[in-house]
Amino acid sequence: MVNLNGTILDQNEVNITLENRGYKYGDALFETLKVVHSKIFFWEDHYFRLMASMRILRMEIPMEFTMEFLEQEIIKTISVNGLAKSAARVRLNIDRGEGGKYTPITKNINYSIVVDELENEFYTIDTKPYTVDLFKDYYMSPGLLSTIKTNNKIINVLGSIYAQENSFENCLLLNTNKNVVEVLNGNLFLVKGKTIKTPPLEDGCLKGVMRKQLIEIITKLEDYELLEASISPFELQKADELFTTNVITGIQPITNYRKKSFTTHVATLLVEKLNVKVRLS
Repeated sequence: MVNLNGTILDQNEVNITLENRGYKYGDALFETLKVVHSKIFFWEDHYFRLMASMRILRMEIPMEFTMEFLEQEIIKTISVNGLAKSAARVRLNIDRGEGGKYTPITKNINYSIVVDELENEFYTIDTKPYTVDLFKDYYMSPGLLSTIKTNNKIINVLGSIYAQENSFENCLLLNTNKNVVEVLNGNLFLVKGKTIKTPPLEDGCLKGVMRKQLIEIITKLEDYELLEASISPFELQKADELFTTNVITGIQPITNYRKKSFTTHVATLLVEKLNVKVRLS
């Protein structure tokens, strides 16, 4: 069952027309949420990122789009799918309705909520082999639009196909300045000695909610220094550790990049602190 503008429907009953702007122009954005026992992880951060993203896209935010209203709609959708006492992945999609060419003809806003069951309630470390490579066919643009979760994800799609064809678990994306910005499904962190580095938003990386949580955790660690600074491809093979982040997986260690193997010590430490933060929030 899905939630379309507040109405619960069977998935087969949902009709998206050819004039839908999200379908036609990618004029849409989304949030991916992890919900456990009807508690949305980091909901405030997701909500404020969503509001900021809608403003960047010049969407007119409906008056009813309060934090409480959207939370209720998410929990309602989880409940009708029998997942109120389980872990769930939620996609909250926002589009600008129907009609018009590039210029919208209305200020309508549609929303939809789709849920899937997840196995893990809290975050764990997966140390199975996880090999990545650079995806160099196309480059991301530095700047504000690259930092938000719009439905324009063609580079991520092409990178995923490249990874599948070459038996990689993931790929690293570059911007037009040839700096490493992120992976296909999340942010990137690099560990060298006692320094933990992640690309800055100015390089075009996603303004990830999990990225924000880890930055807050790392800045409180006495033994490590956090840097938000550009990462060149040459730094990857000199790193002690690489890991990726998103709100569904939490932290995913990268074990191999080309001929280099990496440790997972810092990722393991951070997962423990992340779960403590989740429990206390």
